[in-house]
Amino acid sequence: MNYTYMVRCKDGTLYTGWTNNIERRMEAHNSGTGAKYTKSRRPVKLVYCEEFQTKEEAMKREYAIKHMEKKEKEKMVLGMDMKKKEKEKMVPGMDMKKKEKEKMVPGMERREDERLVRVRPDKRQVEFQKVEFYAFIHFTINTYTGKEWGDGTESPEIFSPDHLDAVQWVTAIKDAGMRGLILTCKHHDGFCLWPSRYTRHSVAASPYKGGKGDIVREVADACQAAGIKFGVYLSPWDRNSELYGRGEEYDDYFVNQLTELLTNYGPVFDVWFDGACGEGAGGMRQCYNWERYYEVIRKLQPDACINVCGPDIRWCGNEAGDTRDAEWSVVPARLRDTEMIADKSQQTDDTDFSFRRRTISSSDADLGSREFLKDEPDLIWYPVEVNTSIRPGWFYHQEEDDKVRSLEELSQIYFHSVGGNGTFLLNIPPNKEGLLAKEDVERLKELGEFLRKAFKRNLVEEAVLAVDSYKEGFEIENVREPGYGKYFSTREGITSCTIGIEFEEETVIHYLILQENIEMSQRIEGFSVWAETDGNLREVYRGKVVGYKHIAQLKGIRTKFLQIKIHDARVCPTVAFLGVF
Repeated sequence: MNYTYMVRCKDGTLYTGWTNNIERRMEAHNSGTGAKYTKSRRPVKLVYCEEFQTKEEAMKREYAIKHMEKKEKEKMVLGMDMKKKEKEKMVPGMDMKKKEKEKMVPGMERREDERLVRVRPDKRQVEFQKVEFYAFIHFTINTYTGKEWGDGTESPEIFSPDHLDAVQWVTAIKDAGMRGLILTCKHHDGFCLWPSRYTRHSVAASPYKGGKGDIVREVADACQAAGIKFGVYLSPWDRNSELYGRGEEYDDYFVNQLTELLTNYGPVFDVWFDGACGEGAGGMRQCYNWERYYEVIRKLQPDACINVCGPDIRWCGNEAGDTRDAEWSVVPARLRDTEMIADKSQQTDDTDFSFRRRTISSSDADLGSREFLKDEPDLIWYPVEVNTSIRPGWFYHQEEDDKVRSLEELSQIYFHSVGGNGTFLLNIPPNKEGLLAKEDVERLKELGEFLRKAFKRNLVEEAVLAVDSYKEGFEIENVREPGYGKYFSTREGITSCTIGIEFEEETVIHYLILQENIEMSQRIEGFSVWAETDGNLREVYRGKVVGYKHIAQLKGIRTKFLQIKIHDARVCPTVAFLGVF
């Protein structure tokens, strides 16, 4: 039963609050603090007044009372009643320390876990993951030929996006909730969207703006003006260049173009390389000097991540938007091998889109569990990117205007990529006019509205939190706001815990968000979510990993109590943010 008290401050304002501690109210009443009686909607035995100078002082008093009652709240939320605690005290040695010791993992397992959690992201990887959702813009000569892959023989004369509007592109992706844009500055056909000094096969040879256009500049400027991060895709495979296949001679050419992009267009948050490597204009293949390319990027844009055929961000292994049930960022170093990545990448023009429908195979389903990593000598932090297109093709085809992915499809890919310890790269191709098609723009707006509504109000902000184990200085209260400066953790060696969430009243819950402090590595190996319905706790969700972010879809359950049970973690779990929506 809760009891109401009323405070009449000396400035004349009234302030009401409540407490469930009858003894404290009795003490206040008997101490002569000016107790008064009043009626309240709550069940009341005694209502008392305390006098304060201002309402703010009264609010501070209520805050102190609520925190003094925290232990009683924890008892309620975690289901640990006093009788049970007293019984446990009667059993010799059954104190909290012994309980925690019982949870601690054996020595060999602990040493292996310590090896795994030593693998951590660098600063650029941490910042990249915060981008979460960003756009791919495939636009080149292929837009005018109807092909997905050009062969390098196309005439620049056909490239004429007379109504190109980079601001429209950026506005549409921002409406969808995206925070970055990666432009295909040069695809396999070798046509450059900027006036490169090193080839005549570029926008400078097209009718666009009388040969004076620079689409990379327009897009980079539009991104900067809208607060959207800008990234570049540059295909190492160039089917137009006569230098392709000539070893260092082609590498010099490629590095020169890469340097143009990384020095003339402001900050670049990402450089995207795919694994396609076919024959060039002279019928030869090129052995790419990846390490040289990486060195140039690190020198010119040190904060940029390098994706797919690169050391920073891992390709998910398909273009269908398919995801793993458990996505780990701590993986074997061999996964970064560019030849292996290239071998799994698309190598021929996929006219029937069969490659893009390929999903994750069972052999690739587990890349980072303890069992998978136990015999792997070299480990790296290599988080995943999920990439797919809003349409069947990567480039615009008018006949696909009625094949735009549905809101349900896109939202589920979002939940399983961003909400599955990954990032989500969604391609939206401009049409021949240089505009995003209205069908795509409408779907992006619809998606953005859906996401904003879904995550508008975090119920944890006003809930009571409790936990059965924590490390001093790393209390559960630290999870209310996102960020890594403060976070929750148990003591090292305590690999499980139960977090309780009590709401003021019964409410409908659709989503729960968990985020680890990935600066301390990825640790959680399994968890479940429980809700009290009809007076009983029942399991409503089970997850395997958390990592940067896990979004649990709870499907509109109605409850006043939630429990999150972390069943297993490496060394100890960390939680940087907890959200209920």
